Amino acid sequence: MKIDSISMYKLDMPLRQPWTTAYGSDDTIRTVLIRMTSGDYTGWGESSPLAGPTYSPEYCDGIYDLAQKFIVPALLGKDIRSGEDLMSRLNFIKGNPFAKAGFDLAYWDLCAAAAGKPLWRMIGGVRQTYQNGADFGFQKSVDILLEKIADRIRAGYPRVKLKFGPGWELDILREVRRHFPDQVFHIDCNSAYSLKDLPLFREVDRLNLAMIEQPLRFDDLLDHSKLQKELKTPICLDESLNSPYKARQAAELGSGKIFNLKPARLGGITNTLEVAEIARKAGISCWIGGMLESGVGRKFLAALGALDCCTYPSDIWSPYVEFFEDVLAESMNFTSDGHYTLDDLPGAGIQIDEKSLAKVTVEKQEYLSH
Repeated sequence: MKIDSISMYKLDMPLRQPWTTAYGSDDTIRTVLIRMTSGDYTGWGESSPLAGPTYSPEYCDGIYDLAQKFIVPALLGKDIRSGEDLMSRLNFIKGNPFAKAGFDLAYWDLCAAAAGKPLWRMIGGVRQTYQNGADFGFQKSVDILLEKIADRIRAGYPRVKLKFGPGWELDILREVRRHFPDQVFHIDCNSAYSLKDLPLFREVDRLNLAMIEQPLRFDDLLDHSKLQKELKTPICLDESLNSPYKARQAAELGSGKIFNLKPARLGGITNTLEVAEIARKAGISCWIGGMLESGVGRKFLAALGALDCCTYPSDIWSPYVEFFEDVLAESMNFTSDGHYTLDDLPGAGIQIDEKSLAKVTVEKQEYLSH
């Protein structure tokens, strides 16, 4: 499939309320949308690393610059035969999975649109409807957190994820467990700790959690394997899991029993499917996580949530993490209890509201093949 044009949009999307975690607080999301065309067909993708290098070494402005200088020239006007072909053309760029992800996602959307198939079916999805979990960052008080959790439990959400970090950790978690002794919870540490904090995690281990997500350094696998041996609670890898190579290493080392599959962090659909297969062969459970993407990125999370390897409720959407202005023409089909039903539109089903896109776009570049 020849890539006739590529457009890049740098967006600034204010949140209705700040999202606060162990690595900091975001009140606006900086992200990059990719529009790719071939003939009469269009594909959309998103690179969503956040505004600064707080979650990973990548950040929005850096991705935008790198993509213009290196990724666009490597793909524009080329006949790309598959996702693997696209990724091989970008192998000369070391790392930078977030930057690559936007283009890989756009390519998959483009291919599915040209084939007239919904993306979720094209990648092997088996569930058109499934349920998602609820997520909460740091709150102004434990009472506010307890009230929000109770609201989601009453709505029927099957599990709750809690951000966990210095200043918002064991005492909060104990209070949550005291109020909700039977609810499924897990915590996300966003790489805030080290092996020196083993006593803390021994206490966490007593609280019957579904998992402890990314407790240690953002690029670590070895110390995670050591920590997992000390705990009965499964460790889930997030930040450390940024390529199929790292996934194979993690499986061999026993760095965790669960993989969080984020297409943005892994470099796109192509790598996510490969990591899912690595996990399947190793007996590692998977679920879908998100990066506070716009509606464009969430459409890909939704498609991946249909895979049979995803045995834990996904992180695709939360009523507490919303933009003042999103870019989709229609809202996504979530029910009040977190169920989502995928549509049968070709591709990822992305329909852009051009007026909304213009409002949140701070920079745009367009490239045509000759």
